[in-house]
Amino acid sequence: MDINCDLGESYEAFLTGRDEEILDYVTSINIACGYHAGDHSIMHQTVRNAIRKNVHIGAHPGYPDREGFGRRDMAFSPAEIYDMIVYQVGALQAYVHIEKGTVHHIKPHGALYNQSANDKEKASAIVHAVYDLHPQLILYCLAGSQMAEIARDKGLQVYEEVFSDRRYHSNGTLVSRQEPNALIQTEEEMLEHVKGILTANEVLSIESQKIKVAAHTLCIHGDGPHALDFAKKIAALRRQLHQQ
Repeated sequence: MDINCDLGESYEAFLTGRDEEILDYVTSINIACGYHAGDHSIMHQTVRNAIRKNVHIGAHPGYPDREGFGRRDMAFSPAEIYDMIVYQVGALQAYVHIEKGTVHHIKPHGALYNQSANDKEKASAIVHAVYDLHPQLILYCLAGSQMAEIARDKGLQVYEEVFSDRRYHSNGTLVSRQEPNALIQTEEEMLEHVKGILTANEVLSIESQKIKVAAHTLCIHGDGPHALDFAKKIAALRRQLHQQ
């Protein structure tokens, strides 16, 4: 299974995460494109580092919301969402091009990701933007979401995504970050959660129900306080299960 991480989310004097170290433990990354986080220099350096370490590069476009780190719900029309996807991915593509790399995938960020997962109009705007940018790009989106269906119907390759550090409701949606129990904080719980995903394609919801998830890629949030430790442990667990 692909292991992805959101990186390149520093900008100017604001530094977050341990990006270069995390690259040793993941197979793909999602690079912030300057709207919710990141800037021109961080984007370029993250691209260089990923190419040097042979990690798949993805664009991570979000809402124009630095103050809320792209995690506040915002009201944009489908046409505006289409344009902001194209604008942000285009910026990343330029850096990847001059470094002679390839953009592997696109993964919406934060509130844009969550709001569009099961909203037909917003999901369609993102899917059409990805297709128009390049129909060979892979779209990373929430496992079991309407967006995944719309993307496949359009002819895009889809990686349905699950999260190593987030809790779920029984309907397959993520527990809102506004709730105190949204995040998985301990290594023990994270490993139990991830082992269920890797071995049985299932997660235990906060309502204490086991739910099936179609998992192609597993996400680690790069800005989380335990991101590097979680990445190391997940990589080790993945190797261990592969050897069994």
